[in-house]
Amino acid sequence: MARILIFNIIRFIVLIGMQVFLFQNIGYYNLVAAFPYILFIFLLPTGTPNFLVYLIAFLTGLTVDSFYDTLGINTAACVALAAYRIFFMKITLEVEERESFFTPMLGFMNIRWFFSYIFFGTLIHHTFLYLLESFSFQHIQYTLLSIVLSCIFTVIVMLLFSILFYKKKDRL
Repeated sequence: MARILIFNIIRFIVLIGMQVFLFQNIGYYNLVAAFPYILFIFLLPTGTPNFLVYLIAFLTGLTVDSFYDTLGINTAACVALAAYRIFFMKITLEVEERESFFTPMLGFMNIRWFFSYIFFGTLIHHTFLYLLESFSFQHIQYTLLSIVLSCIFTVIVMLLFSILFYKKKDRL
């Protein structure tokens, strides 16, 4: 259990650091931006209590908001992502898998489950993020284009991270 906690603390520091120092400066005319820090919320162990998932998502978003100088936009998007994560785990995983403390990584789950988990969660996060950021329907086409392109870019970056740190499933 202590090993899982240490891995998650290191993962949090690395992903937030990469988001703040690297991915904050990467973009394409304010149209495409990557937010791979949300991978931390995706990779929380499955047995994490719901209250703790919401609290971790809130603190993760608050940390990014403090560096981006935004007023709770990332926090709200991360809490929405936590709600999606809890719902998705509840409808797709069996009770034994939900109560165990394995990390839902590419090596432990099949590619279709992992891709749909990452893609739809990123879409929900980015929808909340960009709609709260614009808070207007005046330029809805630009906002929707930003949501779709940023979602695709973020999913590609997160899949590259997952492949880079791919660990084979232990066979019994």
